Amino acid sequence: MCLAIPSKIVAIKDDVATIDVDGVRRECSLLLVADAEVDDYVIVHAGFAIQKIDEAAALDTIQLLRDTADFVEGKSKVHPLDK
Repeated sequence: MCLAIPSKIVAIKDDVATIDVDGVRRECSLLLVADAEVDDYVIVHAGFAIQKIDEAAALDTIQLLRDTADFVEGKSKVHPLDK
């Protein structure tokens, strides 16, 4: 199973973006998303931005990932898909 994480582009140098995911910053390639700009959200898999995504969808997905982590860790008794 693959998981692509929504990430916000905070800087770009050449074809490499600095992305932010919930406060964690990493670099990823923009070779597959030529029209990406700073402040865009992209989904990232294996170090590559693979698609632009709108901000609302990105934030919803990030929240779902947080809720899932809380459920798995026992911090929440409510299944994320039951919200």
